[in-house]
Amino acid sequence: MESFIARQPIFDRNQNVFGYELLFRSSLANYFDGSNQDKAASSVIADSTIVFGFDTLTSGKRAFINLTKDTLINYAGLLPKDHTVLEILETVEPDQEVIEAVKQLKKNGYMFALDDFIYNPIWEPLIEVADIIKIDFLASGPEERQALVQRLKPMEKRLLAEKVETQEEFQQALAMGFDLFQGFFFAKPVILTKRGMSGSKVSNLQILRAINKPGLNYREIEDIIKTDLTLSYKLMSYINSAFFGLQTEIRSIKHALVLMGEREIRKWATLLALSTMTEDKPAELLKNGATRARMCELLAKKCGQGDKSADYFLMGLFSIIDAIMDKNLAEILKDIPIARDIKNALMRVARNPFRMVLEIVLAYEKGEFAGIQRYAARVNLRETEIPKAYMEAVEWAQQLHSM
Repeated sequence: MESFIARQPIFDRNQNVFGYELLFRSSLANYFDGSNQDKAASSVIADSTIVFGFDTLTSGKRAFINLTKDTLINYAGLLPKDHTVLEILETVEPDQEVIEAVKQLKKNGYMFALDDFIYNPIWEPLIEVADIIKIDFLASGPEERQALVQRLKPMEKRLLAEKVETQEEFQQALAMGFDLFQGFFFAKPVILTKRGMSGSKVSNLQILRAINKPGLNYREIEDIIKTDLTLSYKLMSYINSAFFGLQTEIRSIKHALVLMGEREIRKWATLLALSTMTEDKPAELLKNGATRARMCELLAKKCGQGDKSADYFLMGLFSIIDAIMDKNLAEILKDIPIARDIKNALMRVARNPFRMVLEIVLAYEKGEFAGIQRYAARVNLRETEIPKAYMEAVEWAQQLHSM
């Protein structure tokens, strides 16, 4: 049986990763009927500890695990207490049996979070022992959120702003006193007036333009890289490493470019340029982009697009470029001559194979399994290949990030 996994990062006030919420299903079909939450929740516990392993899934950070009443009472104690946060779903009735189970687990050293919290006096016993309380930003208004903050802050609870969709909402949550943040705010730019870019970002935009012109001009790329010490160092460090499996030591930028070849230059120069451009951004942003890129590349090979796999990799990386540059995606793509089918996929204005693969990756990343089956069918992709590609991409991005 295949296990399906998605994860969503949870950030602290400094935009460092505090943990990941893990979203599991035993299959895509299991998502659709939604009739057995206990089975789905128990598979989280079994798969995270046995199939995937916490080290791979969370890189040493805490895993937030959703619990039903049954899994809370019978299985939560199987999870490693130092690596998990037990998240009580809003559908769990806080009866005496639940309260006693939570108190015992708390006594044993577990951390607790209350999911989609809306105040009701019946939750008081669990509020007392909860470490983290999650408040849904989409389901609550500013006044409601402020009232909850005023009620809960004096109780020294960590407040987690959930479903934070924009940088603006993140700033609002910061100002209100929230401690943790979850959502896709890091993947969407703030709407800004047009502004200039720093020298580093200018040189990186230059190289992105150069590597995507028809007919690669090695001299042009070499000249751009030479003008940016950071980019030069990172390029040489990456391609000299065992990660690329090269048998000879690279002694110059020109030597490196010739050995790598046109396709790999486009792929890796894009990754390195974006890594430099994200130095003032959360580290998770580039890791997320690298995961998307690698997953797009792997899925391309599985659906008969292997000859274009480097293009799919490029598309995955460019899916975060608006967040990196704090600019509108259409404005950025207008300045970079990447292939039209990739642009159309990124802008989500075409139904080509690039777009279908990108939709699969984005849906899987968010745990929105309902759409995956439809998009997979359009590119003749076996659904069982998707979780394998995701896990391989996560491991690849973690290895890349640790270099």
